[in-house]
Amino acid sequence: MSTINVLIYGGGGFSREVAWLLQSIEDANKKYRFIGFIDDNTHLHGKLSNNYPIMSLERAYAQHPDAQIVSGIGNPKIRQHTIQKALNIGFRLATPIHPRAEMSQWIDVGAGTVICAGNILTTNIQLGKCVQINLDCTIGHDVVMGDYTTLAPGVHISGWVHMGQRVYIGTGATVINGTREKPLILEDDVVIGAGACVVKSLPSGVTAVGIPAKPISK
Repeated sequence: MSTINVLIYGGGGFSREVAWLLQSIEDANKKYRFIGFIDDNTHLHGKLSNNYPIMSLERAYAQHPDAQIVSGIGNPKIRQHTIQKALNIGFRLATPIHPRAEMSQWIDVGAGTVICAGNILTTNIQLGKCVQINLDCTIGHDVVMGDYTTLAPGVHISGWVHMGQRVYIGTGATVINGTREKPLILEDDVVIGAGACVVKSLPSGVTAVGIPAKPISK
């Protein structure tokens, strides 16, 4: 299997962490090779980040049309917008999974999803397109995560939890389990604050914080 060159859309801190993830994959099995960053900030073009070039989307595609792309942007809405631009120009999605992530064979992983080191995913889990699972999360059985959902570091999702698109769950938050008959549902664009404990379903667009998590805005 030939090594695939990969560009990261975004030039922030998580993008540099995704670059490290890609380098870990290259060291382990040679599937991916990281070659540079894409950023919409014109002031960064031509500069280096950790010795790798930062370029515009158009220049990146002109120079590396056969490369694949992955997002290093944590904000789900911005991630969706920028990835769609990359797909429109002709890029295809990479799906990097760290070699130290523990996963059963009964997991569906959508294109463009990022799974970082130290995560444990159990069984019968569905991950949508361009999901991000940051460091040291656990995901229980029968969880569904919609496109562009984000788990910050140290999030714990129990079984029978269903998430819509662009859900964001902050660092150290916990979501208790639902049941087969009544899954706990977080609808599209729900935001869960860091350290919160979610004990019931939440409607679209709600931001919830605390223990137990309570809505503060929509």
